[in-house]
Amino acid sequence: MKNIIIFGAPGSGKGTYSDAIVERYGMGHISTGDVLRAEIKNETELGKVAQGYISNGQLIPDDLMIDILAKTYDAQPAGKGVIFDGFPRTIAQAEALKKMLAERGHEMGVMVELVVEEDILMARLLNRAKEQGRADDNEETIKKRFAVYQNQTAPLIDWFEREGIRHTFRWADTPNKEAMIESIFAFLDTVK
Repeated sequence: MKNIIIFGAPGSGKGTYSDAIVERYGMGHISTGDVLRAEIKNETELGKVAQGYISNGQLIPDDLMIDILAKTYDAQPAGKGVIFDGFPRTIAQAEALKKMLAERGHEMGVMVELVVEEDILMARLLNRAKEQGRADDNEETIKKRFAVYQNQTAPLIDWFEREGIRHTFRWADTPNKEAMIESIFAFLDTVK
């Protein structure tokens, strides 16, 4: 299986669909959110720096993320492919990821883009805040995260398109989790 980059706005289901893909295909899973939350919980130096950015709805600096990613990637089981969840978020990060993988003789693989309307995303994130007690999921921070996504992350869509690896799945076409997962699986079953 090739590497997979799962891509979408905050609340689009990246973690949910990543978990389903990992379970079905036995891939490694690198969630930058999980990695960063662990660093914050363990109060590492990186965690303290990351918390400052996250609290303000900002992205973590690229050099820090690439270093963490390379270390985490190298610890994954060989040959099964890895799903990148929450990374890259900028063109510079995408280029750095492509370079990091090439240095290991690997490719980016495919990009699975999850497209969900903003009002649905807001409702999901506010609900997640209640269920999981995530302080970074309040309405003001969510609006900042949407703005960061539109300004810094969404331009990556064209970059992935030029790379020839973009594959889009729209919530409006399959408006329930199970149908969305099945459409993603149907596509991934064709990827070698």
